[in-house]
Amino acid sequence: MTFLTNTTTRRIEWGECDPAGIVFYPRFFAMFDNATTLLFSAALGMTKYQFLAKYDCAGYPMVDTRARFLIPARFGDDVTIETSITEIKRSSFQVLHHLKKDGALAVEGFETRVWTGRDPADPAKIKSQPIPPDVIARLSKP
Repeated sequence: MTFLTNTTTRRIEWGECDPAGIVFYPRFFAMFDNATTLLFSAALGMTKYQFLAKYDCAGYPMVDTRARFLIPARFGDDVTIETSITEIKRSSFQVLHHLKKDGALAVEGFETRVWTGRDPADPAKIKSQPIPPDVIARLSKP
């Protein structure tokens, strides 16, 4: 099964950089988090707030992440982030991000996330739950 890819373009802001003007590495993880939400919003045709309510979802927290840093990104650079789901299991899914600068791969990010709902035994907690078939269908390529 293959899944949709969403591409977003953004400019690197000063607040994302260290004193040398190079992106401080944890900021890439914030960019990737936002890119994952943009992928879901594009696929489902609604905001995160709307789809969390519609699917009675408590969110999709990160359980594993890593990145490879190939080319530095600097203040003022325009970059694109291509985000794809690469695998979907019962309640978890893998996300791949390619951040490109001038068409070259600068950072490659990997995420494992888990679809969650409120724990019926304790609504103050969250618990993994199956990803709704409708969500999987909308994330899949025709």
